[in-house]
Amino acid sequence: MLFERFTGENAALLLIDHQIGTMGWVKSISVEEMQRNVLMLAQTASTLNIPVVLTSNMEDQGLGTLLSELEPILPEAFAARIKRVGAINAMEDKTFVAAVKDTGRKKLILAGVTNDVSTVYPALTLVSEGYDVQVVADAGGSTSNMADDMALRRMEHAGVVLTSTNQVIAELAGDWSTPEGSQIIQQVIMPAMLG
Repeated sequence: MLFERFTGENAALLLIDHQIGTMGWVKSISVEEMQRNVLMLAQTASTLNIPVVLTSNMEDQGLGTLLSELEPILPEAFAARIKRVGAINAMEDKTFVAAVKDTGRKKLILAGVTNDVSTVYPALTLVSEGYDVQVVADAGGSTSNMADDMALRRMEHAGVVLTSTNQVIAELAGDWSTPEGSQIIQQVIMPAMLG
């Protein structure tokens, strides 16, 4: 299988359920590290003009709103976020499915707040539908290390490519010496590493 790099021109970013309430369920990674990674992905997508689909589930019923820090980075995507009313697999929500198709991209970068619930099912569905999916494992977590391991193994076994925040950002940037690459280093990588 030939390697075809994910770029700003061919990829879209899907962020699923990074909500105030649900972030507290994650125990396999620190909430601070997960949040930092999610915001780094959002900033990179903004810099490279990558289409972004945000979704939340049951915002008004205890799970809370999406991270407010996403709004200034991705104001249009935040305002247009798909507010699911219960579907665990985001790909079972018609509005979310339509938003994914509207990106026009077949290469998808996916991160969900919980790898063992929010991420695994849409990732499996998307791969089965012919999408090229990279799951950013450290922009989500699970209720335990074992739960995280099982979810990541299940996705990888089904053909999902597992990646990390830094790895996918480097892949998207492609060249640090370009104006966009330099901007990502200065505005995304350096602040995150020093913060």
